[in-house]
Amino acid sequence: MIQATLRPALAGCIILMPLVVSAQTATDSFNVRITIAEECQIISTETLDFGNAGVLTSDVDASATLQVACTNSTPYDIGLDQGSGAGATTTTRLMSAGADTIGYQLFRDSGRTANWGDTVGTDTLAATGTGAAESFTVYGRVIAQTTPAPGTYTDTVTVTVTY
Repeated sequence: MIQATLRPALAGCIILMPLVVSAQTATDSFNVRITIAEECQIISTETLDFGNAGVLTSDVDASATLQVACTNSTPYDIGLDQGSGAGATTTTRLMSAGADTIGYQLFRDSGRTANWGDTVGTDTLAATGTGAAESFTVYGRVIAQTTPAPGTYTDTVTVTVTY
């Protein structure tokens, strides 16, 4: 008799129990890729400011920094053109105020002996990329010369990175 009463009770419990379903999965994979090409970017440049000067009887020196980032192991050259002064060259650049000019020079070294121009292999600065921004100093010199009229003299030099 106990069995007769337990059977319907067990049957009721079985019906009330949730069905356990075994989960099934499927998997696959995919590839991830990026191709890094040789590239260089000029990150920043700053103004080369010679400050205030009076009579130009001696040299006036100043420096500025530029930053370049190139992909790791990429060889590159940084060149500076002659600027926008009429008649300027990469060895004697010209700042102007109206028709008046002031001559100046740009160098790759602090001793101001290695001219900085734009002919690769001759007067550019060669480096190899690290993948991070690298800083380079431009050393400038206003050479002693006949002093022109008072004013603010300017020039624009273009930086070119060849890689």
